[in-house]
Amino acid sequence: MKIPFEAVIFDLDGVLADTVDLHYLATKKVALEEGLPFDREVNQKLQGMNRLAVVEQLLKNSKKEYSDVEKQELGERKNVYYKQQISNLTEKDVLPGMKDFLDQLVKNKVQLAIASSSSNAKTTLSKLNIIDYFDFVVDVAKVKKMKPDPEIFLQAANELQVPPERCVAIEDSEAGIKAIMQTEMFSIGIGFSEEVKKADWHVISTKEITFKKLLNQFQFNK
Repeated sequence: MKIPFEAVIFDLDGVLADTVDLHYLATKKVALEEGLPFDREVNQKLQGMNRLAVVEQLLKNSKKEYSDVEKQELGERKNVYYKQQISNLTEKDVLPGMKDFLDQLVKNKVQLAIASSSSNAKTTLSKLNIIDYFDFVVDVAKVKKMKPDPEIFLQAANELQVPPERCVAIEDSEAGIKAIMQTEMFSIGIGFSEEVKKADWHVISTKEITFKKLLNQFQFNK
């Protein structure tokens, strides 16, 4: 059977790893310490953004002026809290259906990459015991423009040497879906937000994603 795509590029948090709430808790702790409003609705808007961008958005409601150094410190503090949260991750924290999906992709010789805004991506993948599935993990430190810019996804495709139109990209964040939709990649959006519903294939849960369904959806949309 000829596979119509050559690569699948994954976001990490909320796509492979059950870690979205851990990011929320880490950011919430910083917000409480700084006396800033922050809730899950705001968190949904910030998903997919890098650490500094999250801090910038968080401080929009602050009456205090923060220097660049102070913003950096807040980002580092948030990261310390997050690292504490992910230290206990295990294979059980891989989201439903994703391990079987990875197995099927590898079995069919589809290349795999991670395009995550998290600087802790490799640590998380190792904790989940799935890092060996991936041919490439984008180094977020080398990405100049973060989501919703498509650079991180295009960088992954370029490293795999697969043209964007032969790639599938999976996201659960609004920023991530906006990034994918600026490319020729086939997009899969996970979750309830209006933005992810605009993806080529929208699902509510990761357990809906299977290799067979992806083949059908890809061919139908192309």
